Amino acid sequence: MTGTDRSLQAGSPGAAPVVVLVQPQLGQNIGAVARAMKNFGLSELRLVDPRDGWPNEHAWASASGADDILGLAEVFATTAEAISDVGRVFATTARERGMTKTIVTPREAAVDLREAMGQGINCAILFGGERAGLGNDDIALADTVLSIPTVPGFASLNLAQAVLLTGYEWLLSGAETPARRLHYGDAAPASKEKLVGFFEHLEAELLEADFLKPPPKVPNMIRNLRNIFQRAHPTDQEVQTLRGVVRALVGRRQRGWPDS
Repeated sequence: MTGTDRSLQAGSPGAAPVVVLVQPQLGQNIGAVARAMKNFGLSELRLVDPRDGWPNEHAWASASGADDILGLAEVFATTAEAISDVGRVFATTARERGMTKTIVTPREAAVDLREAMGQGINCAILFGGERAGLGNDDIALADTVLSIPTVPGFASLNLAQAVLLTGYEWLLSGAETPARRLHYGDAAPASKEKLVGFFEHLEAELLEADFLKPPPKVPNMIRNLRNIFQRAHPTDQEVQTLRGVVRALVGRRQRGWPDS
């Protein structure tokens, strides 16, 4: 997929923050988390006291090709053990916990994570179980709270959804893919030389047909016409087609065909 950073694939320790699932319940959800992680370059998964044990065959069934992440997943008895080698921890929660913590969105967290990991600091993101999320003791171990914006009154997110949204912002924060681009496929964008040639061809015929008038308005009319075609970003082939259209219309006029 365009924009994927191959250096962030599974098997590259330290290339991305660790994902820690605290007391996850369903194996299917763990597999869906692994899939979301692989989509966005998160490679290391740690599980804290998974309810149904580990490994769990249901996880592999829903991982959709993220088997490598599941195969390397580590299991820990407590959250403290899971993050013992980590220098910066983000805890995801949608509820106020009565603690003094900096709260950031996934987008802001991604920037902070990039900065910390760029300094060689291992980082982790904690996600709570499906039933109740993270406990207060887990959040107390975190440096920062990560809160995903949702509409008021309905903040509940599936575990894999939360990982996916966070992973998306992580990837986007380091991706070189532009936010907006024009895809030409196999075609090439028309050179300015060819585009100007078409403009001059069209304008000459419009003058001949007495369309561009009165004289004081002609320069502005020409600029407006050129802007119409400039916004379309035509390819070489499209410019040739447009010139063919002009020639066909001129031929019709020269043969004296009626206009309607």
